[in-house]
Amino acid sequence: MSFSDSALRNIPGTPLFDADQARKGYGLNQFCMSLVNPVNRERFLADPGAYLAGWPMNEAQRQAVLARDLNRCIAEGGNIFFLVKWGATLGCSVQQMVASMTGMTESEYRQMMLRGGRSIEGNRHPGEDGDAQPHHQPQGSAAGVGF
Repeated sequence: MSFSDSALRNIPGTPLFDADQARKGYGLNQFCMSLVNPVNRERFLADPGAYLAGWPMNEAQRQAVLARDLNRCIAEGGNIFFLVKWGATLGCSVQQMVASMTGMTESEYRQMMLRGGRSIEGNRHPGEDGDAQPHHQPQGSAAGVGF
């Protein structure tokens, strides 16, 4: 079975990481990858703003990183494979990071997943009112749920 690009873009709460997003997020993802080096992790943790200034990122990407807003990072071209390196630098597990993207606590997220994940009700197409719809997603630590 093959899916068209438009069909893939029609899944609420599931951003498509394609070539356009990869180009858009190149600097953001390279910043994340740089954090595999312990010296870079120390530099970033000591002064995040100064460290980010050395990367070819746009202002929206820098602000998303500073706000610890994974949803915005992904919208700005971030790829979760790279973003988890940033989360690990901050001492966060993947589960904590993903929970922050849903508006749930880590415990609530874990329990939801143990129960089988999100309900498909209201989440089949954009514009419905399910919990995966964009208007139900948090906006990073400003919403009190950033990782």
